Amino acid sequence: MINIIDELNYRGLIKNYSDEKELRELLSTPQTIYCGFDPSAVSMHIGNFVMISLLMRLQRAGHRVIPVVGGATGMIGDPSGKSKERNLLEGNELKKNTEAIRSQLARFINLEDAKRGLIVNNYDWLSKLSMLDYLRDYGKYFPINYLLNKEIIASRLENGISYTEFSYNLLQAIDFLTLYRLHNCRIQVGGSDQWGNLTSGLELIRKVEGSEVKVGVMTSHLIVDSTGRKFGKSEGGALYLDPEITSPYKLYQYFINVSDVDAIRYLKVFTFLSKEEIESVAGEHEQNPSLRLAQKTLAIEVVKIIHGQDDAEEAIKMSESLFSGDFVSMSEKKLIDVLGDLEVKTSLNIILEDALLLAKAASSKREAREFLKGGSISLNGEKVSDGSLKLTSDRALHGKYFVLRRGKKNYYLINIR
Repeated sequence: MINIIDELNYRGLIKNYSDEKELRELLSTPQTIYCGFDPSAVSMHIGNFVMISLLMRLQRAGHRVIPVVGGATGMIGDPSGKSKERNLLEGNELKKNTEAIRSQLARFINLEDAKRGLIVNNYDWLSKLSMLDYLRDYGKYFPINYLLNKEIIASRLENGISYTEFSYNLLQAIDFLTLYRLHNCRIQVGGSDQWGNLTSGLELIRKVEGSEVKVGVMTSHLIVDSTGRKFGKSEGGALYLDPEITSPYKLYQYFINVSDVDAIRYLKVFTFLSKEEIESVAGEHEQNPSLRLAQKTLAIEVVKIIHGQDDAEEAIKMSESLFSGDFVSMSEKKLIDVLGDLEVKTSLNIILEDALLLAKAASSKREAREFLKGGSISLNGEKVSDGSLKLTSDRALHGKYFVLRRGKKNYYLINIR
């Protein structure tokens, strides 16, 4: 069995190890490894996918992986990275989110053999825990000073933290102990903001089961772009794994537009291309950056992993339509997917000249006429020069849309209803 630590380090995935030497030793033989996913939203996002892909890599290397859906801890809310208390989810919303997250995880983790992959819900054991048992069997092992020194808690003390969120750290520690007892799980992985929670799990196992027990944790870097902006659902323009929220096309467009520096780094983080394949792409890209080989490879690989080969190929076709101007054959959904951000709504029978002004494709009627006379305006893929042309439903795509293009790259979507 190949030890996967070296590959994870090459990909820049691991930030902290509880003990790298001990984890190398553990991972030299098949292990059971878990990672928690809180159902705080109806879909996970691309930041979560870093941890999902880490589990996938570990599973492919011969280890058993257990994604844990936080049906119980999700009721409380993880205080990490927050400046104030999280709004608690209602029961129905939490249940809906939990089922959605489990379904998403099942797309990526091989569950055909429970000895290789298993998805569990921590509500199954934490919901059975009484307050007295919680305090007697677990709370006694955690001195208050130990918890207050955790960055995850200390960062919240100035603004205030409730006992509810304060207890999250202990509950996650109980998860690790429970999985150790039920499944001989010896390794936990998580994002770098989870370091305090992960190490509390180590502390609990060693105090309850004995200091000689070999267990370990490792955290991944929070992935940021070259400007320092991180991925995540709290960020503007978040990239969700649910195709109904973030379409495969939108995902493709994001990755094909990243910088050269980010493209090579993301190939290591988000794809399953080998080191040799990545180095080959990097070398070819460096020879001719204008071809954007790294970005194209990255975009198609990410969409293929998350949504499948068919959606990846469709995303390419939709992207190519921006250059070919072939929007006529597109379904309404795909048309909105490609140009929806540029949509301008207006009244029926507006004339083309006014539509150019409304869409800000021209700054004045004089400029609009110059564009039309110069042959730089096309409507639904055909060159037009008559500014008095009415935009009527019988001419529109799907009875209401006109794709307006000025020059080669400036697109506008006119909705006449």
